Amino acid sequence: MSTVVVADEVRHDAIAALEADLTVRYAVGTGGDEAATIAALQDADAVLVRNLTVVSAAVLEACPGLRAVARFGVGLDNIDVGAADRAGVVVLSPRGANAVSVAEHALGLALALARRTVPVDRTARVGGWDRRSGRELHGGTWGVLGAGATGSAVAVRARALGMTVLAHDPGVPGRLLREGGIEPVGPDELAARSDVLSVHVPGGPATRGLVGGHLLGLLPDGAYLVNLSRGDVVDEDALLAALESGRLGGAALDVRRQEPPVLGALEQRDDVVLTPHVGGLTTASTARIVHALVDDLRRLFAGAPAHHAVGTARVLTAPAP
Repeated sequence: MSTVVVADEVRHDAIAALEADLTVRYAVGTGGDEAATIAALQDADAVLVRNLTVVSAAVLEACPGLRAVARFGVGLDNIDVGAADRAGVVVLSPRGANAVSVAEHALGLALALARRTVPVDRTARVGGWDRRSGRELHGGTWGVLGAGATGSAVAVRARALGMTVLAHDPGVPGRLLREGGIEPVGPDELAARSDVLSVHVPGGPATRGLVGGHLLGLLPDGAYLVNLSRGDVVDEDALLAALESGRLGGAALDVRRQEPPVLGALEQRDDVVLTPHVGGLTTASTARIVHALVDDLRRLFAGAPAHHAVGTARVLTAPAP
């Protein structure tokens, strides 16, 4: 019977459905430890990981029996998809499964900034009564940097608030954006016109530091930055400088360049809202992701192609001898 290893403390009742046809084994200690990962996957045909366990080229080479990697989430930073393609390993990731959850969190963060929800809650709990006026988002402009499934879901909700929505994403045809009521623009124009700029691009070398001093300097006075992509997309030093200058109205960060972060100046500011990488974590999105992965793993081991393969391999290769 083929074996699926479940890592990174992934737990969900739906995983039990795999046990009818496969051996399911839970592994601990693999996150960030290549040797432990290789040891845990020696007899594995498939592995289910969150974002801690790294499935590198070295891991794939050392585990020739591994035929599928299922990502509990949509980011692929910890999986070498190119190496998996070369090895014929199927990589599963249910793209867009948590888009609604992330989009709702993006709106919640922007509204918290506009109405100063966190600092006024803090003062009200100790007897303060800070009744300074907040700010309406209605009638403003929301800029979406990265208009894939998540960015598009954000755009729908920003429009529902009565906002004009702009987007920059070279990978999405302008025609499709316009059909969704989104105006396609270049990155500089996006920043220059956005009262709220939310970031939804993938991580990696191509986007590292993308939102730095240049784009931050183009934002209108009082604008808000919301990052729900990857922490290193935003240059935190440049962001702190922009906040300290008084130009930005605030920032909301669900992701950080180091997680958990080393506490610093951002944590001390009332114009910053911080959440611990929970934008996509809701009971509904978790259920969608798990059911999609379980269904695909069962399909793969039954000889059928996967619905949520993100690399070139869509069916299982023969087991290694």
